[in-house]
Amino acid sequence: MSLRHASLRHVAHFAILLASFAPWSPSAAAEVKRPVVIELFTSQGCSSCPPANAYLNELVRQGRDVLPLAFHVTYWDRLGWKDPFSLSAATDRQARYGSRFGDGSYTPEIVVDGLTSHVGSNRAEIGPAIDRVRRTSSTAASVKLARNGDKLDVEIGSGEGRGRIVLVGFDRRHETAIRRGENGGRTLEELNVVRSVRALGDWSGAALRLNEPMPESEDAAVLLEAPDGRIVGAARL
Repeated sequence: MSLRHASLRHVAHFAILLASFAPWSPSAAAEVKRPVVIELFTSQGCSSCPPANAYLNELVRQGRDVLPLAFHVTYWDRLGWKDPFSLSAATDRQARYGSRFGDGSYTPEIVVDGLTSHVGSNRAEIGPAIDRVRRTSSTAASVKLARNGDKLDVEIGSGEGRGRIVLVGFDRRHETAIRRGENGGRTLEELNVVRSVRALGDWSGAALRLNEPMPESEDAAVLLEAPDGRIVGAARL
């Protein structure tokens, strides 16, 4: 079952793609290589989600030029199975995308680099969207992070523009036996499962360095988000 009720998705995609060509200053860090951020909004209680989860797992295993993240939403928890990885922050993040794209919140949904929204199992649409971002993505500043004991050193380089710095904690792999709900009786393997999302502050073009507690997760990533929601910088441990 899908919670999709969207009739304006393609119009919204066109508008967002036009926005993606709004230029940053020529002095922006265009030469900095960064991964394409792929956000899957999913739930263990959704029978339409396993194919999208499998697709994200494939993207995780393909290589380092993508950063796939699985955000487990909360609105399926009341429908027979409470997802142990569901986060209110994931639900809120998807709601902001739904407002931007005009397609509401549904599962499974994949958002590519904060630019376009897609049914999460639609490989024929998502693959080309990822390829477009590889060719045309904007990078406002370099992003680096490194573990320092129980702390995380985060460095954002200088550049032009503004953005919000977001720390995402995630686990590399979980295997869950689903006992109830639409996926009852199945065992799901899920990779890059998001466990926490936290805004670290704002970036306004000047280089900065932050020292933050390591999130309670196995791995971490930092996203730099433009005011319009585009991803303009990213890195993982």
